[in-house]
Amino acid sequence: MDKIYLTRAGYEKLVKELEYLKNVKRKEISAALEHARLLGDLRENSEYDAAKEALLQNEKRIQELEDKLGRAEIIDDVKKPKGIVSISSKVELLDLNTNENIEYTLVSQDEADPLGGFISIDSPVGKVLLGKKEGDIVEIKIPAGVLKYKIVKII
Repeated sequence: MDKIYLTRAGYEKLVKELEYLKNVKRKEISAALEHARLLGDLRENSEYDAAKEALLQNEKRIQELEDKLGRAEIIDDVKKPKGIVSISSKVELLDLNTNENIEYTLVSQDEADPLGGFISIDSPVGKVLLGKKEGDIVEIKIPAGVLKYKIVKII
């Protein structure tokens, strides 16, 4: 299976979520399931059905997180080329259409938060920026037109 590249913070966030789902959420759902069983007839018990569904969703997410963490490689430990945009690079861009500066950090899809300035390397902007250097001008075609950025700084 393919490796998943995560920042240390992203890895730790997934570990915390996994611990919460296993140690807290699982117990809460089990208690709700037991309570619903005590209500009687399970064939027409919507609380029981809801608790069962919640348990299935929780277990599915636990498996998903365990799989991701098992394949994860922390990018802090990966040698990054200097002066080239790569995963975990913070990039200062000049929007050539609006003359505004924008900062993005390139991350894995699991860590992406575009409103927070974290864009996925799999996004249209992320894909175009990967491998570029300071001073390069990139163009991204979107339905509304063409975005043009100049890479001002790679941090």
